[in-house]
Amino acid sequence: MTEDANDVKAELGRLRDQVRHHDNLYYVKGEPEISDYEYDQLYRRLRELEEKHPELVTPDSPTQRVGGAPAEGFAKVGHEPPMLSLDNTYSEDEVREWDVRVRKGLDGDDVAYVCEAKIDGVAVALEYRDGVLVRGSTRGDGFTGDGITANLRTIHDVPLRLDEPPPGRLEVRGEAYMTREDLAELNRRRERDGKALFANPRNATAGTLKLLDPREVAQRPLRAWLYYVITEEADIPTQDEALEHLARWGFRVNPNRRRCANLDEVFKFHRDVEAERGDLPYNIDGIVLKVDRLAAHEKLGTTAKAPRWAIAYKFKAERATTKVESIEWSVGRAGTITPVANLEPVLLAGTTVKRAGLFNPERVAELDVRAGDTVNVEKAGDIIPYVVEVEYQLRPKGSKPTPVPRKCPACGTPLTKEEGVAGLFCRNWDCPVQARGRLELWGSRGAMDIEGLGEKVAAVLYDKLGVRDPGDLYSLEPGKLAALEGFGELSEKNLLAAVEGSKGRGLTRVLFGLGIPNVGFETATLAARHFGSVDRLTAAEEEELEAVKGVGEVVARSVVEFFRRPQVREIINELKRAGVKLEEERAAEPTGPWAGLTFVVTGTLPAMSREEAHRTVEARGGKATDSVSSKTSFLVAGKKPSSKLARAEKLGVKVVDAAAFEKMLKDTEPPA
Repeated sequence: MTEDANDVKAELGRLRDQVRHHDNLYYVKGEPEISDYEYDQLYRRLRELEEKHPELVTPDSPTQRVGGAPAEGFAKVGHEPPMLSLDNTYSEDEVREWDVRVRKGLDGDDVAYVCEAKIDGVAVALEYRDGVLVRGSTRGDGFTGDGITANLRTIHDVPLRLDEPPPGRLEVRGEAYMTREDLAELNRRRERDGKALFANPRNATAGTLKLLDPREVAQRPLRAWLYYVITEEADIPTQDEALEHLARWGFRVNPNRRRCANLDEVFKFHRDVEAERGDLPYNIDGIVLKVDRLAAHEKLGTTAKAPRWAIAYKFKAERATTKVESIEWSVGRAGTITPVANLEPVLLAGTTVKRAGLFNPERVAELDVRAGDTVNVEKAGDIIPYVVEVEYQLRPKGSKPTPVPRKCPACGTPLTKEEGVAGLFCRNWDCPVQARGRLELWGSRGAMDIEGLGEKVAAVLYDKLGVRDPGDLYSLEPGKLAALEGFGELSEKNLLAAVEGSKGRGLTRVLFGLGIPNVGFETATLAARHFGSVDRLTAAEEEELEAVKGVGEVVARSVVEFFRRPQVREIINELKRAGVKLEEERAAEPTGPWAGLTFVVTGTLPAMSREEAHRTVEARGGKATDSVSSKTSFLVAGKKPSSKLARAEKLGVKVVDAAAFEKMLKDTEPPA
């Protein structure tokens, strides 16, 4: 290497160290030392040098936070140990009961807890090798998540290289989140661009992390708190010290934390944090208690779903009082008629609330809520406002009960009431509100991801161009949209290109985008992988669908009834003619001694949870489902079995008790 090259390399090293230093001061510690202009000059010089000497660019350089081209999809990342969710409670008494179980599990040893504010964000994991970020991922189902390294690199709170010498192999876990102010600014931009608004910071964070283009992620203001360390190469005896290590390595660690020697201190911390939650710039919904001594974590272990050494102690929902200006009945995409209270604006849990849910006509009647009433409003899960109660003593004289509609407010079709289901429904497939909703769903990110096909554009396509269903989108004629007010050649070109690009999304996205009642993305994925093609799926009977794990009797009936509709059959034909991909790679056939056998578990088993029993069956090559059918091989009946037992006996399915099931697990031969 020449002297000049050595000089360049040395300058690059100095610049990177300086930029990292000032990034840490600005984003992590909130204590900037230089002006934005001075920082920009440093960064610009670093970028210019790297552009001249691309062979000297390193993965941990601050310029590499934003990657290049969008990814085709996310690779799957396994989590070991699993990223389990937390058990939670709203009750002080239940926290005391949990504390008793912890102490019993630790043979009566003294226990201290580290308490932290519970951020309402999205769990992420970061892996470092020799202090350099090599991989980042989402929690996913706890066992497997999405590899989103390029997206996490864009978050300035996530160091690309750690400050102090860390262990050679290190994993840290925490929460990505967005502040309320940043969400408001993001929504202002989206509203200006005619895009759908995010409902809350958590939804915005989750949607951002799923983007395939890290350049777009970089335009959104994500932050991150880190709180958990996994390494075998450092002596970290307590959670409190783990947080100190994280801070020294350069991670942002939530200052809203406290080590508590007993439950009285825990409850005081809970009260202190709840009192200031409205002043925080981000959403929290409680505190998390963790046993401080890390060796105790291993001794206490986990259940199938949650660690025994931690619990979330949540806040009770905030409540506000306001008046009902009117009650309207809205029509959902699936035809559900939902009452909504329009309110005098009121501040609740950090946002101004103007509308609140009333769920269904039965709830309206139960509350006897009327226009003009004074009501108390809470947010379900700190997100969705709903009316809790009516202050009847403040009701104005002459108020009248709220009338329940008999016809659809959108199309005038008589409404139906279905047995065993709360609410009213419009079952007119051609209802304009439902049709526009189906178009919007088809274009959504979780479905066919058609950029630009939001609520407003879906309405224009329906009202002005006669687009009635997803199949019509693929026969849109160039020039028609561009001729409409508010559109132009470029916006039309972009939309048509996005529609064309959606053809290869695959069967899972198609099934989710069709809006099949009771079928979410996860169920759509299971069905697509099991059947492999839309033709196999549409030909399936209820029993075949019920045999798919995660697809119960209600979902199976919904799918069969949906595909029997002539309108749906025609949409499928239109999609075929347009060349939309209606296949998906089928899941590999299981192998093992129990291959070809299907098990259903009901009741309580003494030695394992139902989830553990399912995993045990699948590990031997069998299928574990939730519904009994004539194709079920064995019903495992524990204590207090459900009606599945009677159904199994009626169908002649072999029934075994817990002891027989455990014997089957020990046998080397497959069960007869």
